[in-house]
Amino acid sequence: MDFSPLFRTGIGFDRVFAALDSASRGQPLDHWPPYDIVATGHESYRIVMAVAGFERDELMLTDRPNLLVISGAKKDQACEGTFLHKGIAEREFERRFELADHVKVVNASLSNGLLTIELRRDVPDALRPRRVEIQSEGPSNQSQAARQIESKAA
Repeated sequence: MDFSPLFRTGIGFDRVFAALDSASRGQPLDHWPPYDIVATGHESYRIVMAVAGFERDELMLTDRPNLLVISGAKKDQACEGTFLHKGIAEREFERRFELADHVKVVNASLSNGLLTIELRRDVPDALRPRRVEIQSEGPSNQSQAARQIESKAA
């Protein structure tokens, strides 16, 4: 897809256009490790990743602006015996998640081979929509001015 027409009318959306362009090019289909993304509320999310066989110190989470990187690398372990079948993929991995503005990692935990990462969007108060009162110059302001004049005359 060609997003260049959008650049003519959209100002400040460079990151959105870059994400759309990246998604349209297609990513290699790497399904390991498997993960779920769950919306747990209006502004909160959870990523659950199956990392069986990894210890806490073999996993690394890096929270950058608008990017969460999860990586894992197994330490060399001596194995007693010879594998007849090795089905547990303890290979290194790196998984990247693009985060929207103001989405931050709140908590991360590892239990029973599942890495759970809690995320929340916290928009600063200065950026939240606010209601602006509309002032009128109708009868209410005129009656107030008339009362002021009457109080001065008395």
